[in-house]
Amino acid sequence: MASRRDYYEILGVSREADAQEIKRAYRQAAVRWHPDRNPDDPEAEARFKEAAEAYSVLADDEKRARYDRFGHQGVAGGGFSGFDPSTFGDFADILGDFFGFGDIFGGTRRRRSRAQPGADLRYELSLTLEEAAFGTSQTLQIPRLETCETCSGSGAAPGSGRVTCSACGGRGQVRFTQGFFTVARTCPQCGGEGRVIQDPCPDCQGAGRIEKLHKVEVEIPAGVDTGNRLRLSGEGEHGVRGGPPGDLYVDVVVEPHPIYERRGSDVITQLPIGFAQAVLGATLEVETLHGTEKVRIPAGTAHGRELRLHGKGIPKLGRSGRGDHVVVVEIEVPDPKELSEEQRELLHRMAELDGQEVDAERGVFERVRDLFG
Repeated sequence: MASRRDYYEILGVSREADAQEIKRAYRQAAVRWHPDRNPDDPEAEARFKEAAEAYSVLADDEKRARYDRFGHQGVAGGGFSGFDPSTFGDFADILGDFFGFGDIFGGTRRRRSRAQPGADLRYELSLTLEEAAFGTSQTLQIPRLETCETCSGSGAAPGSGRVTCSACGGRGQVRFTQGFFTVARTCPQCGGEGRVIQDPCPDCQGAGRIEKLHKVEVEIPAGVDTGNRLRLSGEGEHGVRGGPPGDLYVDVVVEPHPIYERRGSDVITQLPIGFAQAVLGATLEVETLHGTEKVRIPAGTAHGRELRLHGKGIPKLGRSGRGDHVVVVEIEVPDPKELSEEQRELLHRMAELDGQEVDAERGVFERVRDLFG
């Protein structure tokens, strides 16, 4: 008769190993040699049994003490042939994460919950700059799954109901024997519920939900911008068999404006002005989101200068106050072909006074004046 292997050697731990080390070593061995991962492999099944026997002894302080003192004779009759899985109630925890079943050696598993929450939905909402700046109210039409009114979400035709699943007998699991142990898995016929629909609802075909177009009012606060997201609690898809509804997330996208440019809470516009206005100064009118406003152009204003109209921009989301309306000055250079004779003469005169050389020809009036002194 072949000698039996040392339990510590089977699990690959030292005799000083604590309970956690032993449990961890067994977990690794069980996962490695489990018959589900090694189908039709007698050696793997034997190794799995061997590891389980070792763990059943070393996980029990009293049995381990007898084994340390007397060896296998100290736990005679406590081999795997007489192994009691209740020795370690966390057996399912050890293997469940890897093989998806929580019922081993005749253990039990709770039936899958019937209620399931509804899915969250996302809606992309396009807004004009004005709507984003001042806020607006929008009516959205959202396609979503809602509880079927015909069957009230049960999935069964009116007057009928659910019956006990014939495949699992209402347990929600089916069991089969593999080697020396029994495995329980979710019943494929009822999905773990233990009951099935005998006569499906004609409207939802047994799903319990049906797609509908749902209208929902959403208030858009002033100051929103592209990238902002609004959450409407409970406006997502309905849950399954009494489960809570999901949420609706509204993602804001602000469309480009033909005139205004947005920079945070500020609004930017370009203001073309003439050369004389830039040099001598002027007071001009500009259109803002809040109406027509006057802006003063200081004398000597350079091209690209920014002038601010404070508080004439966009409300600051979640805070008090508004941004500014920023006027960017653009000095226009006239087209020489569009200049009048008088304008051309004045420019030549200005160039002479400034001592500047210019390439353009002098006008008729200027040449006559020079001719007659």
